[in-house]
Amino acid sequence: MSSLFEPVRFQRGPAMANRFVLAPLTNSQSHADGTLSEAEQHWLTLRADGGFGMVMTCAAHVQAAGQGFPGQLGIFGDRHLPGLTGLAEALNARGAVSVVQLHHAGMRSPAELIGEAPHCPSVNEEFGARALTEAEVEQVVEDFVAAAVRAERAGFHGVELHGAHGYLLCQFLSAETNRREDDWGGSLEGRARILFEIVRGIRARCSADFLLGVRLSPERFGMELGEVLEVAQRLIDTGDVDFLDLSLWDCFKEPELPAYQGRSLLSWFMDLERRAVKLGPAGKIRTAADAQRVLDAGADFVVLGRAAILHHDYPARLAADPAFLPAELPVTAAWLEREGLSPPFVNYMRNWKGFVAD
Repeated sequence: MSSLFEPVRFQRGPAMANRFVLAPLTNSQSHADGTLSEAEQHWLTLRADGGFGMVMTCAAHVQAAGQGFPGQLGIFGDRHLPGLTGLAEALNARGAVSVVQLHHAGMRSPAELIGEAPHCPSVNEEFGARALTEAEVEQVVEDFVAAAVRAERAGFHGVELHGAHGYLLCQFLSAETNRREDDWGGSLEGRARILFEIVRGIRARCSADFLLGVRLSPERFGMELGEVLEVAQRLIDTGDVDFLDLSLWDCFKEPELPAYQGRSLLSWFMDLERRAVKLGPAGKIRTAADAQRVLDAGADFVVLGRAAILHHDYPARLAADPAFLPAELPVTAAWLEREGLSPPFVNYMRNWKGFVAD
């Protein structure tokens, strides 16, 4: 238990007081124009009060056309700055490391939500998506970088690039969804170019002490574990990234590809030459024993979703009682509202099978 409450020091930005990171969770609580709502601020500041060392926002879209769900937090215009600034001030005052997750849904942007066909690296008939032009790809890079600059202006300690879960950056990385024949496709180097251009741009235009992380999916969504490991090592080798957030779905399972089986999915990432970069996974970390097992495997921190939804003060509860166990599912809507979820967030959680009691 002691290592769960040791600080984590990054090569940039402030140290985390402990090893607990609030996952960037979709919640549909913000206003239709992307401005921050009181409900969203309450949900996040309550987790900072509850002892999470790092608090990440939900995915915040960097372009209006990159919106992925109703009520999504936006960071694509200066009109979002007042709410973001207030949130950063509140999180920082509570001692949390404050991070905005930067996001573009790509082909997964609902046409009825954005008012046009969604965008993708290549034409995608399943999602009715059109291919981005080269100029539009360059604009995506600029808008991610501009969003990071905006996050720093608001007072956040850093940003995380959402390169996972089949959203736009993941769509570029995947050979299934990226069939471009220009410099933004083809080889892994070409498919990963957009991610590395954004990383370089953020480093060039944000302060030297601004935190930068990347979320990656090693499986599903057209991703191949060997390629994701290569991208992760290249990100580390640039010296420009401070942490990697690994969305594993289950930290303790074996990889899906037979060639990588015989050991845990997490262990493949622990073999990376990490230098000063910190790594933390998300996926079925429920108890203190689970979290300690992940740290014992070599991770630097744990990323919590379900446990953090169920208990806003999960780290504080573990600190007081190492034997604490989170509530069993399903829980009532009233339970979730007491834990800081607004009615739209509770309704969203009904999409998670077995989470909310009827």
